[in-house]
Amino acid sequence: QVQLVESGGGLVQPGGSLRLSCAASGSIFSSYNMGWFRQASGKQRELVAAISTGGSTDYVDSVKGRFTISRDNAKNTVYLEMNNLKPEDTAVYYCNAVRYRSGNIYPRFASWGQGTLVTVSS
Repeated sequence: QVQLVESGGGLVQPGGSLRLSCAASGSIFSSYNMGWFRQASGKQRELVAAISTGGSTDYVDSVKGRFTISRDNAKNTVYLEMNNLKPEDTAVYYCNAVRYRSGNIYPRFASWGQGTLVTVSS
């Protein structure tokens, strides 16, 4: 199993931007589809964005046009560029490998990292 460490969160005003990073251990990072998830207080964890090994991307409707997921296999890192942030984006953000199955995207690993907190507030 790949170990994942998220970073880059913080406090930002509405309309601001942040870039999250997820550093992965292991030499087989490039063979995994990857995703970013978030969990707001009192809510279930949800998928935000995913990127396949080939670079195809998927986004939840609420972030389309504002967030961009990317990966750098040479650095074993996946990124989430977040622009025009809104208060409803406030959550702990996690990364995980993902599986594509029957049109849906699921987290691959049962264990999660510590996540990185994003707070959007004026």
